[in-house]
Amino acid sequence: MKICVFGAASPKIDSIFIKETEAMGAELAKRGHELVFGGGGNGLMGAAARGAKNAGGEVIGIIPKFFEDENIEALFEGCDDLIETDSMRDRKMIMEEMSDAFVIVPGGIGTFEEFFEVLTLKQLRRHDKPIAIYNIAEYYNELESVMTTSMMKGFINENCKSLYKFVYNTEELFKYIEETDGVDLSVKQLKDG
Repeated sequence: MKICVFGAASPKIDSIFIKETEAMGAELAKRGHELVFGGGGNGLMGAAARGAKNAGGEVIGIIPKFFEDENIEALFEGCDDLIETDSMRDRKMIMEEMSDAFVIVPGGIGTFEEFFEVLTLKQLRRHDKPIAIYNIAEYYNELESVMTTSMMKGFINENCKSLYKFVYNTEELFKYIEETDGVDLSVKQLKDG
């Protein structure tokens, strides 16, 4: 299975996030999965890639050419395959199409965008791949609260709870990704409008 990990590129984050994401990357590889990620060498992207690579896993990085040209992010040097794209849209499209599941580790604006894009596409039934939000050190508690509040106030259909799962450790994460059977609901059952 190819598992896409979306997460922070920043090297300035607390070491607990680095440690847990690196362990998750290692577990991913030990279970025989391949890592698909944004190609960065720092932050949680780099941590997931180091963990997977050090455990003998295959690592596929996908990064826009302008990141390297403009020195936006350090690249992870150990990629088995590095795909360069012309745009962020192309990058996300390739990651989405190539992957069998998505793991959202803590991150910022780009990570939020990636999560909501794969979630929206799943709601619209463009894919039926597992989406796990790995809530390391309770980073995503407020996101979980926002989602719940949005459902309670009628902005998000409550059936959308079946489209993703907040997980709190690697055992729960891989159980969900490896054992989920998908969602047997139509767009009309997931989206009001």
